[in-house]
Formats: sequence, structure tokens, C-alpha cells
Amino acid sequence: CLATLIIMLVGDTYTLINYVSFINYLCYGVTIIGLIVSRWKKPKIFRPIKVNLLIPITYLAFWAFLLIFSLYSEPVVCGVGLIIILTGVPVFFLGVYWRNKPKCVNRLIESMTCWGQKLCFVVYPQCGSAEEE
Repeated sequence: CLATLIIMLVGDTYTLINYVSFINYLCYGVTIIGLIVSRWKKPKIFRPIKVNLLIPITYLAFWAFLLIFSLYSEPVVCGVGLIIILTGVPVFFLGVYWRNKPKCVNRLIESMTCWGQKLCFVVYPQCGSAEEE
């Protein structure tokens, strides 16, 4: 988010749209791959909507062609898009993966979460720390 704000302040909107569209297409493809893997590894679980696997496989083939073409035609834009995605890795490790955080880090994350919820007018069912539960 911070990288996107910086790019938005420095660059033009067209460039930002190119970065975000590459990120979106990459995420769509990873989602379809997850769908196919889920159907292959867990075929018996309940699915409210089940389509023939030919549809996601066909989509994935077109997706791969468009993604490879994008990487070939605009490698800098795709590289910056990947860098934008990778800026979330430290946030993931600090917020999710690191289980035994000091209390000060937990309080900081909780206060940032509450601040973001207030800023975006998000109502969370319970406002309190996870340690109280």
C-alpha cells in the first residue's frame, strides 16, 4: 500500500494502472491454479458451484499466454508489479507468521488495525485483543 501511494504521488495514473493490472492478472492465475489443485487433491469436499475442469484449464492457458506476452513486451512494468507484491512479504511475516511477538508489537499491530478500521468506517464485531479471549 505504501509503495502504491509513493508511485501514485511520483508517477502518472496510466503507469499505476499498468502495475495494478499486472498484479491482478497474476493473482487471477494463482487463484485458478489453486482451484485446480484443490479439485485434484480434495475432490470430495462440498462445493456450492462446480464446473467442468476444462473451463479453468482453458482460462489458465490463455492467462499464461497473456502473462508471458506481458513479461516479454513490458518487463519493467511487470518487474515493478512484482516488487509491489513482494513489499507485502515483510508485513506477512511480522503480522501473521511470527507467532511469539512481544506485547509491544501486538499492541502496535492492534492499534494500527483499529485505526485503519476507524479510518475506513469498518465495524468489527469485537474490539479487544486476542489475548483476552
